[in-house]
Amino acid sequence: MAVDLMEQIVSLAKRRGFVYPSAELYGGTGAVWDFGPYGNRMKNNIKSFWYRRFVQERDDIIDIDSAILIKREVLAASGHEKQFNDMMVECKKCKQRFRADHQIPEAKDHKHDLGEPKQFNLMFKTNLGPVEDPEHIGYLRPETAQGMFTNFKTILDTSRKKVPFGIAQIGKSFRNEITTGNFIFRAREFEIGEIEFFVKPGTDDEWFKKWVDEWGKFFEECGLKKEKLRRYDHPTESLAHYSKGTTDYEYEFPFGWGEIAGIANRTDFDLKAHEKHSGKELRYFDEKTGEKYVPYVIEPTLGIERLMLALLVDGYDVIKPATSDQQPENQEYVLRLNPKIAPIKAAVFPLVNKDKLPAIAREIYEDLRAWKHVEYDDSGSIGRRYRRQDEIGTIAGITVDFQTLKDNTVTIRDRDTMKQIRIKRSEIRDVIGQMIEGKEFKKLGKIK
Repeated sequence: MAVDLMEQIVSLAKRRGFVYPSAELYGGTGAVWDFGPYGNRMKNNIKSFWYRRFVQERDDIIDIDSAILIKREVLAASGHEKQFNDMMVECKKCKQRFRADHQIPEAKDHKHDLGEPKQFNLMFKTNLGPVEDPEHIGYLRPETAQGMFTNFKTILDTSRKKVPFGIAQIGKSFRNEITTGNFIFRAREFEIGEIEFFVKPGTDDEWFKKWVDEWGKFFEECGLKKEKLRRYDHPTESLAHYSKGTTDYEYEFPFGWGEIAGIANRTDFDLKAHEKHSGKELRYFDEKTGEKYVPYVIEPTLGIERLMLALLVDGYDVIKPATSDQQPENQEYVLRLNPKIAPIKAAVFPLVNKDKLPAIAREIYEDLRAWKHVEYDDSGSIGRRYRRQDEIGTIAGITVDFQTLKDNTVTIRDRDTMKQIRIKRSEIRDVIGQMIEGKEFKKLGKIK
């Protein structure tokens, strides 16, 4: 049943314009995905929600957008060039390669004859400029963090922020994964929402706990079910070389528990490494105490696509038809997404295509679309139109009917309860706005 659910999510994502295999015209690109209109909007809404929560609503975090192309020296200093590896094994018969720490899938026509594990660097290498030699090697960044560390002093000088403070960014990262799969959970091109929060040494344990709690609150605000989330505290022996402590947030996907985010206490490893390799001082001077020190860093990190997949799984609901015919093609689907994250906020429908109803519905649509992402639909029965919108997570249906011609009111239908209220046309923006903010639907008007 779990595998079937994942197949249904993948089918929905492709059928309704959320996610497609990249370059599918040419057979696809392994673990690289294109996001269609609804998927792109959903991702943007997740990122906007994250940005508002951790940058806009706080005065101790500022945002940047650092470059994707990174000089070799940066990743040599950070340790990525030597240590950003996974152990890989190769079958001597079929030449397929697998991560040594993952379960090896069985071959159809032979038994794998695996060689000795070897280290495989996950970074994508390129040349910066037309000359191909070691001095011009660069990489596509495997994470967003290093751009925040190398900009630390510049940001400190230009923003005049005082420790504790954070630098945040959302951006693309690239990893040449050995083993891929599980749809967008493990991809070679993905987005990260990341914060590097700089604190005074000695206060890092306290800040680490605060950020673990903050990350958990954010996932609940996104709409993830509590029972589907768990925390995993890494034992000391499994910590990364830079980490004093790491806690992951894991979600129960149909394929099992998988990490969607992590919080790490990176100590002063990164700033000291870049200070040593660059020869430039990266210390903070506290004007009040006269102290000068290298700050410790607490790093909360989130995989945007992984959170998106978790929200799709959490929100996906199959509504069985009322008749005894339970064939899959007769099933109806609802995507119960957080209203703030849903790609479409409302859809406008004329009840029928006559008697000025389409013209009025068009006017309402034109008025709303400059405000929020909305759609207009006049094709098929009103019930079928509702269900088309339910399937992409649209939170409200606005229907223009014959009563509209008499008193300038419309019907608003709620996605999750399928209840309806009657409101004045002039109240549409206010009611939809309150639905987006999560106000209880039955309090917005009289239920029909």
